[in-house]
Amino acid sequence: MQVIVQPIAKPQGHWMVRLGALAVPFRNEREARQFASRLESRLQAPHPWPGSRAAEGAAQGFRVSS
Repeated sequence: MQVIVQPIAKPQGHWMVRLGALAVPFRNEREARQFASRLESRLQAPHPWPGSRAAEGAAQGFRVSS
């Protein structure tokens, strides 16, 4: 999915971060870009498959070693 950061016409100086149908407003460009950066890094992070031992342990707050 593409994360888009764009200015909003009104109120002046505000910004919007869009991810598909989700739109999150911010008071300034710096906050919007920080949020977008964190969101992109979380989207790109490895995620365990549901039902795997790692996913079950993560859901319970445990780290599963192999």
